[in-house]
Amino acid sequence: MSQHKNRQLVLNVFLLRYGHHPAGWLHPTWTENGRPDLQWWIRAAQIAEAAKFDTFFVADFIGRSGIIDKQAVKNPNNFHFEPFTLLSAIASQTKHIGLVATVNTNFSEPYNVARQFTSLDHLSGGRAGWNVVSSLNPVTAKNFGIEAPITHEERYERASEFIRLTKALWDSWDDDAFDHPDRQAGQFYDPASGHPVDFKGEYFRSEGLLDFPRPIQGYPVFVQAGNSDTGREFAAREAEMTYSSATSLEVAKAYYADVKSRMAKYGRAEDQLKITPGLNVVVAETDQEAQDKYGELQALVDFSDLEFGGQDLSKYPLDGPLPDLDYDPGENGRGRFQQQLELARRENLTIRQLVLKFRVARGHLQAIGSVKTVADTIEQWFVEKGADGFNVVPPYSIKGLEDFTRLVVPELQRRGIFRKEYEGKTYRENLGLDRPENQHTVAQSQLKAAS
Repeated sequence: MSQHKNRQLVLNVFLLRYGHHPAGWLHPTWTENGRPDLQWWIRAAQIAEAAKFDTFFVADFIGRSGIIDKQAVKNPNNFHFEPFTLLSAIASQTKHIGLVATVNTNFSEPYNVARQFTSLDHLSGGRAGWNVVSSLNPVTAKNFGIEAPITHEERYERASEFIRLTKALWDSWDDDAFDHPDRQAGQFYDPASGHPVDFKGEYFRSEGLLDFPRPIQGYPVFVQAGNSDTGREFAAREAEMTYSSATSLEVAKAYYADVKSRMAKYGRAEDQLKITPGLNVVVAETDQEAQDKYGELQALVDFSDLEFGGQDLSKYPLDGPLPDLDYDPGENGRGRFQQQLELARRENLTIRQLVLKFRVARGHLQAIGSVKTVADTIEQWFVEKGADGFNVVPPYSIKGLEDFTRLVVPELQRRGIFRKEYEGKTYRENLGLDRPENQHTVAQSQLKAAS
């Protein structure tokens, strides 16, 4: 195998404590109760770090537990730690792995978020990342008292302005503003190192300085998930990593080429965006053993109370085709819904097959098999530019991560496509991403050059 020295495979892990598979918490390997458990999360992050993963990714399905119905009581994954609190604790127990927190721009304020991320970046020694989410779940909106819904396009516009303001706040201090307190003069910092923000946008306003130093990385690493056209444009303009979904190499290559081709108009190089599709993986010593393990999970899937695109499918035969109904997925998750619908039509799937194939893997690539089978899939997608790496989403609890790190990672290292040691000091450096310059410093140097 060639060594692919010019590109470095990115590996992230996105864990749900109860497993990504909807029946993960029903599997015999999961024996805990439902109370929060910090030590579980710390152990998981340390397992990923020992395997030299780039990223420990924490989702935030904020406010989803606001209702109690037949579906809600079957889903344990609505209950979890708030990301900043959790990652601050994990930061103290790890040294190298990137820590990505999901923050929804519809339920936060730019000043608060800028403050939280610069705190996490300093706490972790430069390892913070921001998964920028702009989804607007109706249940969550009710939790926050939001009544007027905003369109899909407006949410992205609002998110872009949100990011512009947080960047301005991070840039409100020079990098070295607090490095040299002048005791003789009695000045804690040089007033010239502060650059008060005066921001008046369409959605946000802010005046003043951030009350904490600029992040070690300049900005946290920006992560984004979204398959719609608006989401792709947002990724090309703002993101440094995308968490995408694709069930075939052809779809992945088309997404990869499309998003990267949009970057030049924003003055960005293609290698400054890492595309990392989700990888739903079950690995074992042999293909048959892996299939058997996955079959155990599939046998636990509950097919009652099925809903698809706003339509109740429970009255239709499970082994019949997806009915031709007037589906309305709403504003949230439109791209993912379209993927499901196209897959069902293209492959003529029954309702049961669609649930088992898409819902269970959430639209992600599935790699179920031996070490060779899984590693071959990863390498092919990487070499043929369907991905720069993967967001590993183990279907059941921490065991799936342990299997992957024990079996697959050494094989990827043997093939020369994944690191054996961390080489950078910060998350950005390990990803091969540039550290953004302070825009105030850039502007000042341009003024000096002009004069």
